[in-house]
Amino acid sequence: MAEMKGQDCMMCGKKELTLHEEEIDIPHFGKTFVFGMYCVACGYRKSDLEASEKHPGMQFTIEIDSEDDMSIKVVKASTGTIKIPRIITMESGEGSESFVTNIEGLIERIKKIIQSAADAETEDKAAKKKAKNMIKKLNNVVLGREKLKIVISDKSGNSAIISDKAVKKKL
Repeated sequence: MAEMKGQDCMMCGKKELTLHEEEIDIPHFGKTFVFGMYCVACGYRKSDLEASEKHPGMQFTIEIDSEDDMSIKVVKASTGTIKIPRIITMESGEGSESFVTNIEGLIERIKKIIQSAADAETEDKAAKKKAKNMIKKLNNVVLGREKLKIVISDKSGNSAIISDKAVKKKL
């Protein structure tokens, strides 16, 4: 992994930013570059992924229906959008986070986002109840008790659900 410390942070201006780049090989996806930056002074962080081989824009749809599905690999670049109907949409764009994880890791991320949003709505009891029900549903999905549809779309082709169960469609 290549790393450069002491760079100027674009958020706070201090020379506390660390840049790193790493090349990883993701089975059935290929060599991928992982880029990241983190500022010790202000906590700013940004990461992104880029496949070394050009992939066409794709949409991946999968229905999660068992505990075994929790180990399915998920690759999300900043150019990718994740949709889970009636639960969440994680949009692509400048502020979008990139990651390589599995379905269980994705669900844990989503639960944290939902909980954080519910905590911010301190007075809205209906929003808190809705969030609690969504988290309960996600917990049941992890245990294989409920089904869940996940859709990842990426015009750049840098995002994917890596499973034979995933339905692939070119964009």
